[in-house]
Amino acid sequence: MTQEQLRTVIRRAVPSGRRSAFGLVLGVCADLCVVGLLALSMWLIVRAGEQPPILHLTFAIVGVRAFAIGRAAFRYAERLASHDAALAQLAVLRASTFEALVPRVPGAIESRRRGDVLTAFVDDVDQLQDEPLRVRQPLIVSSVVVCLSIVVLALISPIAAVILTLLLLATGLLSAWLSARVSAASDRALSEARADLADALLERFSAAEVLTAYGATSLQRERIVAAERRLASAQSTRVRSAGLTAALLSLASGVTSVLVLLALAPLLGDSAGGGFAGGFVGELSAPLFAAAVIVPAAVFEVFAQVPAALVARRTVLASARRVAELTEAPLPAEIPVDGPPVAHLDRVDEQPHTELVEGRSGPQPLLSVRDLSVRHPGALAPAVAGVSFDLNPGDTLVVTGESGAGKSTLALALVRLLDYQGSYRVGGVEARELSPYEARGTVGLIDQRPHLFDADLRQNLKFARDTASDEELLAVLDRVGLGSWVRERGGLGSRVGERGALVSGGQAQRIALARALLADFPVVILDEPTAGVDRELADRLLTDMLGALPSDRAVVLITHTELPEGIAAAHLAL
Repeated sequence: MTQEQLRTVIRRAVPSGRRSAFGLVLGVCADLCVVGLLALSMWLIVRAGEQPPILHLTFAIVGVRAFAIGRAAFRYAERLASHDAALAQLAVLRASTFEALVPRVPGAIESRRRGDVLTAFVDDVDQLQDEPLRVRQPLIVSSVVVCLSIVVLALISPIAAVILTLLLLATGLLSAWLSARVSAASDRALSEARADLADALLERFSAAEVLTAYGATSLQRERIVAAERRLASAQSTRVRSAGLTAALLSLASGVTSVLVLLALAPLLGDSAGGGFAGGFVGELSAPLFAAAVIVPAAVFEVFAQVPAALVARRTVLASARRVAELTEAPLPAEIPVDGPPVAHLDRVDEQPHTELVEGRSGPQPLLSVRDLSVRHPGALAPAVAGVSFDLNPGDTLVVTGESGAGKSTLALALVRLLDYQGSYRVGGVEARELSPYEARGTVGLIDQRPHLFDADLRQNLKFARDTASDEELLAVLDRVGLGSWVRERGGLGSRVGERGALVSGGQAQRIALARALLADFPVVILDEPTAGVDRELADRLLTDMLGALPSDRAVVLITHTELPEGIAAAHLAL
């Protein structure tokens, strides 16, 4: 994994400089108020003890009130601005990560556990928002405030400024070393524990029926408990690291204040008022002496953000590395890379039957395949080889073959989820010249197990065309033979369950077909639509599905069973 790939992932999580600037300015103002409040309060207490005229204290009284109000107001505004920018960027980050994952499914990430992929896409992507919130914001803000505070302290006493600077550097280095030593290993353990827990939970819920049938739920529960314990142990290690760092900072803050007090005590003069005498003639008034002694405590309070930011930075880098392994690794040669959209399909749609195909004028097929071969990522031999056919509007092509013969692999190549060798033309245009998304605008695939979202029927259909009205949705459901079933269930608002758990396999296929009709694909691929359905129902389902498609649609039917009587189709055996 290269540094450039890591930076690419992290850049997606960082809002633009213009959007981040407001939160940074507010953060600097809030922390300056923290330092100013403590220093001015101490100055006011000591100065008031000298019993000067009240008018001499008015500016300090107003300043203390202003700093107290400003600290809370600026902090609230800073949190609001910085989180608004980070959360807005999080939506962009999630979308860009999803877009980067799409070409890798199927083929590029199948070797990874589902828990690893889920953790990377959910937990690790969410963790990346810590980069602007808990890494860059505190580092920039604390650096600015600490530097300004040291400069102001140097005007009061250069000796105090030198002591504070040295203690800050020493404490920062020691806390960074301590944190890295204690919690670096826990970062890897934390990621693995999260993935293990996600994997165990996914298996528990997705295989609930099998686990219950074989009495294995207790074993799975023990696996979940063990994963939770490992996760808690890794989190405890990180908490201990944070506690040790906080203790070190508190100790250093106290030591710095004591050292400043001892160093400045000989310079304490008896002059009232408190000019900046200590910086120039070696004498400090009591109020300035008190302010110089207390400033290190306030500065260390601000500086405490730095070690925490370094710990967060390491966690962000670990998350970015896991996300980059999924999204930034080079795609296998068998996965097509999506390029910039081109206008071929518009040209073909406008004149679909007037171009030359293989030197001859006349109608051209929707799909034309010549000597096509396809292989899976990492495979040495092609799963499909030597396939040729033409498909015109209204044609039905039945692809048959034994299990493992490459029928589904051919379907993946036709929708450009896998690359190919040979020639594959869509509307007369070589598919490689088209964006994969453009090719999928012509060729739609209905999987053997269509994915249904855990939402109502309306949302599962509007996934194909979000502008469709309820009347259009009901009409297309009538067309695929689900109209009366939907009305009996209460209409389009009825739920289908997670992965379609509340509908049968045949109903899921009909819903998927309704999606294809809404999307208006010129070519529809049906991949084993009757798998898992008994023969009598399978024949009726297949007849209904083919009958629901408009007569000008081309169909590629992948099946290993015989067709019902009355269906005219060309055959391709693999």
